[in-house]
Amino acid sequence: MYTFTEENYLKAIHFLSQGSEKGATTNAIAERLETKAASVSDMLKKLSDKDLLIYKKYQGVKLTAKGKEIAIKTVRKHRLWEVFLVDKLGFGWEEVHEVAEQLEHIQSVKLTDRLDSYLGNPKYDPHGDPIPDDAGNFPKRTETTLEECKTNSEVIIRGVKDTSPEFLRYLEKLGIGLGAKLTVEEKEEFDGSMRVKINSTSETSLSAAVCTNLFVKQL
Repeated sequence: MYTFTEENYLKAIHFLSQGSEKGATTNAIAERLETKAASVSDMLKKLSDKDLLIYKKYQGVKLTAKGKEIAIKTVRKHRLWEVFLVDKLGFGWEEVHEVAEQLEHIQSVKLTDRLDSYLGNPKYDPHGDPIPDDAGNFPKRTETTLEECKTNSEVIIRGVKDTSPEFLRYLEKLGIGLGAKLTVEEKEEFDGSMRVKINSTSETSLSAAVCTNLFVKQL
């Protein structure tokens, strides 16, 4: 059994360590968890004592196999609860993160497995993020981002990089959600912005910043 705070730290380090050989820095962890670097250092020492991470002062932090297992299980529960909240309780995709942050700390393995089965063993959460299976394996992404698409491309929205409520509400206003079909009508070479048609009906302009944050699958 681990505390909510300990699980949150392990999850944060897991995300920050992806694609980095040096691991997560104290400052990066503090920024992600919105806390002070001194508090992070104290917690890292505790987690190191529990053999959940490898921590050396002034160096990057890496999870041990045990720490990584706990982090991935927490991610799995979080994303399954997000699916449940959206699909079964009618929450908007911009609302579910904070609620799932609370539910992800429920320790019952039986509950998690039954939730997964009840939801039909989903591979992705409402934001398009991959859900690890009970063995900790993530489904592989095959999508590209909208910015990589050319004029006349037809794509389906499969996920978002930016999961902030502000960005998700902005997409909702445009009528863009998971599964929406976009046709690239025009792409500006100067700034990377695009003119797109949404679901073969309405048209809108998308900035380069929006295009880089949309995962799509080519049709």
